[in-house]
Amino acid sequence: MSVGGRVVAYPDAGGAGHGNADGRSGAHGGAEGHGASGGHGDAHGAGATHFTLRGYVTGFVAAVVLTAIPFWLVMGRAFGNSSITAAVILAFAAVQIVVHMVYFLHMNPRSEGGWNLLALLFTVMLVVIALSGSLWVMYHLNHNMMPESMQNMHNMP
Repeated sequence: MSVGGRVVAYPDAGGAGHGNADGRSGAHGGAEGHGASGGHGDAHGAGATHFTLRGYVTGFVAAVVLTAIPFWLVMGRAFGNSSITAAVILAFAAVQIVVHMVYFLHMNPRSEGGWNLLALLFTVMLVVIALSGSLWVMYHLNHNMMPESMQNMHNMP
């Protein structure tokens, strides 16, 4: 850049179309824009974590197991009462949600300075309020709108 007849060079001015002091282009220099080695490095700042193939495979296996067990419970009629089966399936579903958030969405108390976890808690609170409110209203509508018996139908206005 030329300012008042003299050339001014900024140390990190290697953006698109600009060359670095050694003739390489890119924001970080190098062919891929990540230095001479083309590597990325591990310096992402505090709280940043790297996830590996092993972590993804662990999450996948856990998700498959947490899907197969409820499927087996239903198909094998493991519990005599369908209410118990439904409660166990809901418990497995809750655990599977946590597995997905940890292994695939990479949510933990350290990510994004804790804001991800706070946003998740707020979302869960809103969903619980919406679902419980909807069930409450539907129950009371059903209770208040249905006649006590079919014999009382002729007394209805």
